[in-house]
Amino acid sequence: MKKEELVIKNTLQMTKEADEHLSIYATKNSDCIKIKQTIKDKEEFDIRWPFEEDIDRILYCKSYQRYVDKTQALSFFRNAHISKRSIHVQWVSRIARQIGRGLNLNLDLIEAAALGHDLGHAPYGHVGEKALNEILQVKGYGYFAHNANSVRNILFLERNGIGYNVSLQVLDAILCHNGEMLSKKYIPDTNKTINQFWREYDDCWHKENTSKKILPMTLEGCVVRISDVISYIGKDVEDAIRVGIIKQSDLPKEVTDILGFNNKSMINRLIGDLVIHSYELPYLQFSNEVFESLKCLLNFLTIKVHQHPVLVKENAKLIRMIKQLYDIYYEELTDLENENCKIKTFVAKMSSTYQSNDPALIVADYLSMMTDSYVLAEYESIFLPIQHNEII
Repeated sequence: MKKEELVIKNTLQMTKEADEHLSIYATKNSDCIKIKQTIKDKEEFDIRWPFEEDIDRILYCKSYQRYVDKTQALSFFRNAHISKRSIHVQWVSRIARQIGRGLNLNLDLIEAAALGHDLGHAPYGHVGEKALNEILQVKGYGYFAHNANSVRNILFLERNGIGYNVSLQVLDAILCHNGEMLSKKYIPDTNKTINQFWREYDDCWHKENTSKKILPMTLEGCVVRISDVISYIGKDVEDAIRVGIIKQSDLPKEVTDILGFNNKSMINRLIGDLVIHSYELPYLQFSNEVFESLKCLLNFLTIKVHQHPVLVKENAKLIRMIKQLYDIYYEELTDLENENCKIKTFVAKMSSTYQSNDPALIVADYLSMMTDSYVLAEYESIFLPIQHNEII
């Protein structure tokens, strides 16, 4: 037997054995369903396991590279240690893998979904998302939600509109990751079909609040969903303390008595409690006391941090800035006589299928792909006067 045949045989055997050792509630590698039908060269051999391919496609896509210049909740504070989107997805991946290992789930599926869950986030996080959501409603297109836009990025925007062939299970976990929705129990929708996935994806764009209603099809998707909450809630508190919005002593006693005072203790308690109370079950759940404490912390964070007067004032400026840019880009895109503009150059590079999209959605794509600093540079270039040296 040739060495190549031995490697192929060994890889397939390892995959089969790995599936046999997973929890009965885990997603098996043999269950992986690629969303697009592609034909590989018969001579080509890929040593990666099915969901490992998804990890690599996400890691090397342009949307992932843009994480580095997209911030989290505190967009306008100049501090190197304020959470950025790039490190957030790594934290989600690490936390989710810890939970997944404790429950003996498919770690490759978890990692791919965790790393890709925010690919479609607009610049300035949920502030940019809110602006684009309001714009698309005014335009009569529908709604903008970063979870659906993350799926859109990897499938329909990457590689100039060709997209990547990613698995149904990973895409579904990304679509259903909603980290703003807290539940005591996370039960996967295990009967979900590929047709249902597409309906839910479409509904996210055209039916209000769909993102708050849909459930992951896998237990791994549920793990990523709760890991999103665990990863940001303690860090947002620490970031807010670091910039002076709140003090550690402001934290409710109901929180500190159960979860502790800092991000490390919060993460440890939440992961441990979840694994203990979900072990060998077809769903995830917290204990009553930990869930109530977590719910209290989330409410505190919303009121005292995310709705803090300083953030509300500055976020209003960011929303106004994004809306003004959108209006300029939309005008340029729909102006038949204006051929010399960046957005038309962008569209010209995309596939013919992409070019047939509604202009309202194309402009939303164009803006949502931008990083924070690029949006600011564009705004300054378009709306602020340029300082010239004296002409002699």
